[in-house]
Amino acid sequence: MAVPDTDKVFRKELASPGFVKTSAPAVELDRAQRSALIRKGNELFNHGAVDQAKRIFITTKYSDGLIRVGDYHLKRNEHLEAFRMYWLAPDRRKSDALIERMAAVVRGWIEEPEGE
Repeated sequence: MAVPDTDKVFRKELASPGFVKTSAPAVELDRAQRSALIRKGNELFNHGAVDQAKRIFITTKYSDGLIRVGDYHLKRNEHLEAFRMYWLAPDRRKSDALIERMAAVVRGWIEEPEGE
């Protein structure tokens, strides 16, 4: 049996947007622009405009803001979006904890007897 060429098999998946986007086109911001955007993102977040704040935090790669957005999603039981924010932050302690929780759920599905 021939071994499939993994490059060909996964080319489409690798080229398409993934579950967790780990990179984005670079946005050139000077310190003043980045600081102003982060202040605006914090203001939006504090007033409940989380999605707008999230866009700013992703653009500026503001780790603390991404972690706060992740915490917001975690409190709302939106675990995958929380994981995405922690991964982008990067906060490996929080993302690893969510990976463990998600793996436990999958293990439970696998080990669950049929018919239940």
